[in-house]
Amino acid sequence: MLTVDFDLLAVQDGQNTLDAGCGLGRHSFEFVARGAHVFSMDMDMDCVRRTRFTLVHMRDSGQSKPGARFQVLVGDALNLPFRNNTFDRIICSEVMEHVSDDNRACSELVRVLKPGGLIAITVPTYISELLYDTLTYEYFTSPGGHIRKYVPRKLAQIMEQNGLKIYAIDFRHSFHTIYWLIRCVVGLHLENQFFTRHYRNFLTRVLFSPFMQKVERFFDNFFPKSIILYAQKPL
Repeated sequence: MLTVDFDLLAVQDGQNTLDAGCGLGRHSFEFVARGAHVFSMDMDMDCVRRTRFTLVHMRDSGQSKPGARFQVLVGDALNLPFRNNTFDRIICSEVMEHVSDDNRACSELVRVLKPGGLIAITVPTYISELLYDTLTYEYFTSPGGHIRKYVPRKLAQIMEQNGLKIYAIDFRHSFHTIYWLIRCVVGLHLENQFFTRHYRNFLTRVLFSPFMQKVERFFDNFFPKSIILYAQKPL
């Protein structure tokens, strides 16, 4: 399940890329499938280990493009362990709403992005976050959870203040809006509750159905879960 459109981000063979806050690695997997060299970074050691496991499996089974390389590491978005102007492409997906200083996180991402490089930053939509916050106190009080809501203009201002030029905006994951709505109603701590479990199975089937993916893309225009801003660092 990809949040970022890799064609819109113009990912190409041999590029140096960063998946900042990789989670379980979904975008990292697409990077190596396209022949890019990816650094997969997250603060959660379990996520890093599971991402590495899948990347190794992809390499050994021939699912990654020949020549693609990967490195996984634990790192902090507020203090990226990379030199200036290192990466051709960067994805920072569903991270900014977690960090204590989103302006500094954006500044760090811009610092390590090469001049002319492209970046995609994704965050949850304001309406979906407001709905979940209204339904349950757990959503914004869980340890490691979200600490702020974004309207598109706010995120765009942070990116532009750090020198980025936005060239595209997209919305994704309307079906996941419903999933988290169910989670909030039945209780965030009840991941295997009847309705939650069966709707999660439905989401898995969507991944393998081109028709249902098109249906979801239609509803992305009305109640998306995520907004994606694509930008370039000027030369």
